[in-house]
Amino acid sequence: MAVWYWAPRVLCILAIAFVSLFALDSFNPELSFAQQVGGFVIHIIPSAVMALLLWLAWKRELAGGIIFILISLLLTPVVFIGNYNNNHSLWISTTIVLMVTFPFFAVGVLFLLSRKAGNKAKPES
Repeated sequence: MAVWYWAPRVLCILAIAFVSLFALDSFNPELSFAQQVGGFVIHIIPSAVMALLLWLAWKRELAGGIIFILISLLLTPVVFIGNYNNNHSLWISTTIVLMVTFPFFAVGVLFLLSRKAGNKAKPES
């Protein structure tokens, strides 16, 4: 089914777009233009890395699925601890982890399922 082929790709694009929104926090009128651009570039790096991983996963579903799962599992404690130290709320920190890292875990699982479903639904190049 084409759903197995397109679901991880579309979800990953949406998750990357969501994470990219956080880069907009770098724009602050109190900062110089160079500081704003520098902050934006630093904040957009995770999105660029995820886009490169999506490109890899698009070609190699098994490798991409495993990498997305591993990255989400490795980033979960980092995101949780960082947010918990800022807001001291278990509920908020857990919610943020679910919003930021869980979609990439789901992408990894969907890439693995897509590979298992086979290339029958793969569009012709």
